[in-house]
Amino acid sequence: MERWCTARRCAGTGQARRPVPVRLAAVSAVLATVVALPGGTALAAGDAPGGYGFAGNAPRVEGASGTADAPLLKPGTAYRSALPRSGTVHYRLELDTASDAHVSVTAVPGPGDEVTAADGIRLTLRDTGGGSCSLDTATFGAARSPRPVTAWAVRELSPAGTRCREAGTYHLTVERTRPQDSPPDTWELELMTATEPAPERTGAATAPGAWDSASPAPLTGEAEPRRGGSGFARATTVGQGSWRDGIRPGQTLYYKVPLDWGRRVYASAELGGTGSGSGHAPAALRLALHNPVRGEVVTAAKGYTGRQITAGLAPVPPVSYDNRYSTDSRAGGMRFAGDHYLVVHLAARVADDFGDGPFPLTLRVRLEGRAQDGPGYAGESVPKGLFEVPDGGRVAARGGATGGSTAMRAVAFGGIGTGSALLVGLGVWTALLRRRAA
Repeated sequence: MERWCTARRCAGTGQARRPVPVRLAAVSAVLATVVALPGGTALAAGDAPGGYGFAGNAPRVEGASGTADAPLLKPGTAYRSALPRSGTVHYRLELDTASDAHVSVTAVPGPGDEVTAADGIRLTLRDTGGGSCSLDTATFGAARSPRPVTAWAVRELSPAGTRCREAGTYHLTVERTRPQDSPPDTWELELMTATEPAPERTGAATAPGAWDSASPAPLTGEAEPRRGGSGFARATTVGQGSWRDGIRPGQTLYYKVPLDWGRRVYASAELGGTGSGSGHAPAALRLALHNPVRGEVVTAAKGYTGRQITAGLAPVPPVSYDNRYSTDSRAGGMRFAGDHYLVVHLAARVADDFGDGPFPLTLRVRLEGRAQDGPGYAGESVPKGLFEVPDGGRVAARGGATGGSTAMRAVAFGGIGTGSALLVGLGVWTALLRRRAA
């Protein structure tokens, strides 16, 4: 057991007292570590500054070249993998007959990769007999900026469907959409699998009713500082309000918005003007909304000429279980309660004409609708609580921001300010010394 002493030597032990400044330095270092976590943007070891923040402790799996050796993806676990330029990588899932399954794949190219508008990734999910259950692509678009792109595959147990309903082994394939034009380097992947239980109620599928597609008046007022996260797993929680940040060319920022059943979100991103430089960067500012399984719902993009611009998302309907039966892709994506994500990207080529930034960014979020009861699931989702909004999330949705992760809780503490936090730590340390001395 370690002894604490107030004299130069511990009485009766002959041991030299450890200098207090060493411990003070340790306390200061710990506190500095805590307050240096800016809203979930802290990077794990191996993450480059400004790069994608992968989920912490995600196991790495190697996609197989064929289905026979495809590694298993377990629901509720985030995985890291890699995608070569040519060829298809295969993964497998073991699915039952009681739950829908959702798989998202985020591909992260290198920051210096030269990509084309049509380049990106393609996901295909096939059933036990090889039939296609789902197909989705995600491309870099007109900005041709290397950024994280996310595609979403789903196995649905629709009452009206007849395919992909059996229990057994399903296979997910991931490939590049334009390998002949794609950069030669391997892309890092983040894969996430989730299951959604069936509702307790049974019956025929019900198409959603009409919804108001008019855009409300944008929020105004002073924006509060809120640092965006570097990935889905590190997204910063925000609610209704205006949030201020800075963004550099080539950077992607992630924000998390809790949405309950019956609630809807409107959002826009504003990029400030610059006093120098000239030119035009097409589709430079991109804003996207993703649902709780990371599926992309709606996007907006604006070119940049050095003047202030705003990219506003088209309206989406309130969250409803029945939205999955809509023929409107925007409505179909708003099928779950839970954390939704606003993803902002600034094209890398902005730096060519206007410098490296950072450029002032304002994210405006408006929430509407009254929270309602959900569908009454017959079981638990995996991961648990994925399609729910906890009480803390409801507080954030009413206008504040709350910590949905350890990093965010650290931010709440760090919000006291570095000086105040150090004073608290030093006060505790001084009290301990006095108590020991007594």
